[in-house]
Amino acid sequence: MVKTTEFRAEGAAPSAQAFRDAMSRLVAPVALVTTSGPAGRHGLTVSALCSASAEPPSVLLCLNRDSRSHAAFVENGVVGISLLAPGDEALAMRFASSRVAQDEKFSSHDWQEPEGRPPVLASAAVWLTGRVAAFYSAGTHDILLCHVEEIGAPAQDVTGLAWFGRDFHALSVQPTPVPA
Repeated sequence: MVKTTEFRAEGAAPSAQAFRDAMSRLVAPVALVTTSGPAGRHGLTVSALCSASAEPPSVLLCLNRDSRSHAAFVENGVVGISLLAPGDEALAMRFASSRVAQDEKFSSHDWQEPEGRPPVLASAAVWLTGRVAAFYSAGTHDILLCHVEEIGAPAQDVTGLAWFGRDFHALSVQPTPVPA
């Protein structure tokens, strides 16, 4: 039997806080999502990210429409995804802050930004670049379906950064080689 701490009328949706509390128990990746192009260079931290398809290689990510970066992702249409590693917690918090200017977010660390591609963190556990193939509206957020065009992965052992229980955690695994 499942116990709950929130009682609600039959047919009523759980409160936003009850939902946030439940989702705090979902292990999620910590990723920087970036874009560049006519609308400028923007980035933010996301944990709402998952694979969608291997053929074509695709990922889904969720962006709040109230984010000051949302319009840049729509206009630029390109996405860089840098999955973070332990030691990148301060960087994740900087990209999560709405008080930090976009240029300031990118002012430290080693960024790669090949021509026509959004910036990715050179030291990321894994990075992906691609194009936004579709936007889907879901409440306060848009779900972006992104087709992956390029992948970068280190050759050494990988330790990833996860978000669980409203805190950062290191996850260490022996990586499967990423084919070119």
